Parts: sequence; structure tokens; C-alpha cells
Amino acid sequence: MKLYTKPGACSTADHIALHWSRAEFESENVTPETLQDANFLKLNPSGQIPVLVDGSFVLTQNVAILTYIAEKFPQSRLLGDGSILQKAEALRWLAFVNADIHPAFSLIFGGKKYSNDPAVIDALDKGARARLQKLYTQANVQLSGKEWIAGFRSVADPYLFMTLRWAELLKIDLSSFEHLNKFYQKMTKDHGVIAAFEAEGLQLS
Repeated sequence: MKLYTKPGACSTADHIALHWSRAEFESENVTPETLQDANFLKLNPSGQIPVLVDGSFVLTQNVAILTYIAEKFPQSRLLGDGSILQKAEALRWLAFVNADIHPAFSLIFGGKKYSNDPAVIDALDKGARARLQKLYTQANVQLSGKEWIAGFRSVADPYLFMTLRWAELLKIDLSSFEHLNKFYQKMTKDHGVIAAFEAEGLQLS
């Protein structure tokens, strides 16, 4: 099994999940040049990460890969205890991070994809930051009295953690979110997180 990942991107969540699952795998840190390479484009014509190759099976899209990892290694319990209710809860919060939080960051990181007007880019940035404050308020409430966003360790947690790292790098002030900060600090000490970050050449703050 091989994971193609871009250091510090959403694909790092897959990297963490693979470590949590005690999977045997290799990883490759891709560069912008790799994404345009003909061999990589055969794996994913959109030229994006993550990509997971398992034998002859090639899988793209973060939610699909995280779910695949959890299903392939059920002993990791990254979709809960096997019940339909816990699986739904894990997927609910995975979808929350993927469909709500991540797109807001896309407006900050990639505003130039939507407009060349500096005023528009600035408006997108400010709007996304305001949106993120509301979303992280919801996540903070959810984490009250819980160690993990779904109430148990799941594939949603490494993805949420990576967005919190982006928020830190972008100087988005989340200091008032007690439960989110506790979650973030716990994740920085997690062995799977540390292993994935070391492999990707990333520093943990």
C-alpha cells in the first residue's frame, strides 16, 4: 500500500490514520512538479492529492481514502465499535470537516482561483475567517466532555487536527476555544501524528 501525500495538506490526515491502523505502507511526499508528472496523472488525472494505491486499486478523495483505511483495518475502530450508529457518527464529523471546514480554508489559500481583484480576494479571506469562527465554535461545543470529535477516536480526528494546524499557520485566533485547544495539544503528542509528521518533514508546534 502506498500513500501519495503533500506535507501538511489534508493528505497528512490519511497518513496519520494509516499509522493509527498499524498498516504496512509506504508514503511519498509529492511536489508541485510531481502533481504534473505523467505517471502521477495516470493515478489521478486531476493532479491532486491524496492518492492511495493498494495493489491494483487506486483511490482518490480524502473522505473515500479515510473511510477505506478504517474499513480495511476494522481492528483500529476508526469508524467506531462496528455499530451503524457509531459509524454514522464518525462519518457525520468527517463530513463536517470535509464539507464545511475545509472549503472555508480553500477560500483563504486559493482566493486567486476565484478572482484577480484584490478587493474580492480580501473579502473572501475575511468571510472565510468569520465562517471558520462559527464552525470551530460548533466543534468546540461538540468536544466538551469528549476526547474525540465523534465521542470516540475516528477518521474525523486527524482531519480536524490538520485544519487546526492550518488555522495556527494562518494566525486565526482560536485561543478562546478551550476544548479544541485541549484536543490539538493532545494530538501533537500522539505517536501516529508524530510518525506522520516526521515522515513528511514537518515540525510540530
